[in-house]
This record gives sequence, C-alpha cells and structure tokens, in this order.
Amino acid sequence: MVSETNQEEVATSRASEEKVPVAGVAEVPSELEALKKDLEEEKSKSANFLAGWQRAQADFINYRRRAEQERNDLIKFANATLVMKLLSVLDDFERAFVTVPRELVGLTWIEGIALIERKMRAILEQEGLAPIEAMGTDFDPQLHEATIHEEGSDENDGKVVAELQRGYKFQDRVIRPTLAKVGKKRENAADQGKQGAEQ
Repeated sequence: MVSETNQEEVATSRASEEKVPVAGVAEVPSELEALKKDLEEEKSKSANFLAGWQRAQADFINYRRRAEQERNDLIKFANATLVMKLLSVLDDFERAFVTVPRELVGLTWIEGIALIERKMRAILEQEGLAPIEAMGTDFDPQLHEATIHEEGSDENDGKVVAELQRGYKFQDRVIRPTLAKVGKKRENAADQGKQGAEQ
C-alpha cells in the first residue's frame, strides 16, 4: 500500500509539474524585451544629458575666459583717457622748454619745472606710455599722420622729415599718431611737362 500511495503521489506531482501555465512563460521574455528597450532609452537620454552638460560646461569656461580677458583689458586701458588728457600738458612742457631764453636756463625755478616734467613723464612711462619714434623713419599710416608733404631729395622720399606733434603708444596701442611732415622726391621739369601734356 505504501508503494501504491507513493506512486500516486509521484504521478500527481508529475502531472502538476506538467500543468504549469504556458502563458506565464511567454510573459517573461516580453517583459525582458520591454526592460531592455527602456534601458536603451534611458541610456540614450543619459548620453544626451551628458553631452548637453559638457557643452554647457565648455560654454561656461569660455565665458569665464572672455570675462577675465575683458576685465584685464578694462584694467589695462582704464587710464588711457586720463593719459590722453595729460599728453597736452607734456606738449606744453616741450613747447615751453624750446622757448626758454638762454639767460634763464640756469635758474633753479626753470630746473624745478624741468624736474616736474621729467617726473610726470617717468610716471606715465611706468604706466605704459611710450613715445613713437618718427624722425627719419619710413612713413607708417598706423603710427603717423601726414599733415605736410615736402619735396626734397630721393633719400627722404616717403620718410618722416619733421615731427609737428609727437605721437604716443599706451600699452602697445597707438593713442595718438605722430603729426608728421613727410618727404617727397622732387619731380623733374620733364616729368611735370609730361603730366601737363596728359591733362
């Protein structure tokens, strides 16, 4: 009897194992596919968010760099307006020293004024002011402003032959060009005759 009962139990357990619903087995792969699809979508979103964040970070770094450069430029050229106003004072000092009579040159008050001019020039040079050397150099429209052309020898053609007003650079930027007299080679009478005939 025991053996028959065991056989029945074994047969019943085998039958119950065989009766596992087929629909439950089919649902597992479809859920797995759905989860894989959701995972891929989330990975795609994550990659987009990461790329957007990296772009935003790069934009912010560039903005900080530009802002820092603008701040440095502002600091660098903040005094340019004041320096430009003081250039007329330097011009006045130069004109005054040119017109001082010889008998007054040795007086202490004249030397005191010259000392003030040198101190002022030294302070401005420390801030970045530098005169533009023009005499005898080739005319450069970025540094010089031609106010007069003077006919002369061929060697002075296109060269600055006189400074009418000194030019200056501030922090390597031209803030006032040199007003210059520029040499021009003398035209021959034959060349002038040809030009007159052409007109």
